[in-house]
Amino acid sequence: MTSDVLLVGCGDLGSAVGLRLAGLGHDVLALRRNAGRVPAPLRGLSVDLSREVPDLADLRARYVVVALTARPRTEESYRATYVEGMRRALDALAATGTDPEHAVLVSSTAVHASRDLPPLEDETAPPRPSDGPGRALVEAEELFHDRLPGGTVLRLSGLYGGSSTRLLDMVREGRVTDPHRWTNRIHREDAAAAVVHLLTRADEPEGLYLGTDDEPAQLGEVAAYLAARLGAPVPPAADPARGHGKRLSNARLRATGWAPSRPSYREGYAQVC
Repeated sequence: MTSDVLLVGCGDLGSAVGLRLAGLGHDVLALRRNAGRVPAPLRGLSVDLSREVPDLADLRARYVVVALTARPRTEESYRATYVEGMRRALDALAATGTDPEHAVLVSSTAVHASRDLPPLEDETAPPRPSDGPGRALVEAEELFHDRLPGGTVLRLSGLYGGSSTRLLDMVREGRVTDPHRWTNRIHREDAAAAVVHLLTRADEPEGLYLGTDDEPAQLGEVAAYLAARLGAPVPPAADPARGHGKRLSNARLRATGWAPSRPSYREGYAQVC
C-alpha cells in the first residue's frame, strides 16, 4: 500500500476529513465495515474493528486519523469501538513498523461534566464523564496517548450540518423541553477542517484541543432562532439564571490559526433553513 494517510473510521466526519486530505494531494486508505461506502478518491478496506484486526500489509502512513462511530450509545458499544477497535487498528499499524509523523483522535466533549450555572471551561478542566460512553472515551484517549505519545486528541462538541435534521425536527414539532440547557456545537465542515489543520500544521500541536464554535448558547435561544426562520411554534424561553450543562472555549484551537467558518449556530443554520 502506498497510502500516506490511514483513516480509521470513515463515516460522515471521517469521509469529510479524508476528502479534504485527498484534495491536498494525499493518498488515503480508509477503514470501514463496508469499503463500498468509502467515497472516491479514497481507497477503502472492509474491516469490522470491533472483532477483526485489519491487514495493513506494507502500509507506510505519514498521518493517522481515528474518527470512529459507535452505535448504540452504550458503554459496551463505545468500548468495543473506541477502545478495542482502535487498539486493533493501532496493533496492525505497529506491525508494519510505521512511525507516523502525527496522529489525531476524534473524541467528544461528552467527557466534560455538566453542572448548574457552568463556567466557561477549556482543556485544563479534568474529564468527569457522567456515563459509560463517556468513561469509554476517556479510556480511548488514554490508550491513544499511550500508543502514540505525540498524538493529538480533538474533543468535538455537538456536530451538526449535512443530513442531520434532529434539532430542526424538534423545533418544528414543538418538542424543545429543556430551554435552559447550555449547548455547544460545531459544524461538520469546521470539524473536518480542524482535524486536517491539526494533523498537517508545521508546528507541533498540543496533546488536547476542544473543537467547538465561538458561542455556547442555551437551547431555548437556538430553538427560538430556528422557530422564527421555520415559522414553527415559539419554544419556551431560555433563562441564564437557570442555566445548566456545560460551556466550552475554543481559544486554544483558535490560537493555532484555525477559525470556524460558522462562528455560531446562526451562520450554520442560516444555510439550511
